[in-house]
Amino acid sequence: MRLIRYIAVHCTDTLASATVESIKNYWKNHLKWKRPGYHYIIKADGEVVKLLDEEKISNGVLGFNPVTVNICYIGGRTKEKTKIDTRTEAQKESMFDLLVELSERYPEAEIKGHCEFPGQGGRTCPNFNVKEWLRNYTPKLEDNDLDIAA
Repeated sequence: MRLIRYIAVHCTDTLASATVESIKNYWKNHLKWKRPGYHYIIKADGEVVKLLDEEKISNGVLGFNPVTVNICYIGGRTKEKTKIDTRTEAQKESMFDLLVELSERYPEAEIKGHCEFPGQGGRTCPNFNVKEWLRNYTPKLEDNDLDIAA
């Protein structure tokens, strides 16, 4: 079992309309990655898609991947290429639920935005302050069960 020290939050730096398949094709054909960038990706409708088993290393945070579970929301920029938090309410709810679930599984892991890791080349990803958002977010209490698509 991998020792998980971090849960990293990312954005795809795409429009919210990007598809999981187009993102996977970019990794494979443009970046030549053999594994996905994230373990989980959250679509605009809030659906959480598992891309990689947590026991395997993804390509999310250069230099930290062996000790990190990477999650991501689709979006993070506008048509004008402005980098901003484009999360839908459904993405926020799913992200919160997923972070709670992962925190329970890895209680010693620190939740950080991608840009908070050293040596990441001035990235702004995930384009919001993760710690501040977690402090201030109020989840819906109706149904916080995750529905993760394989």
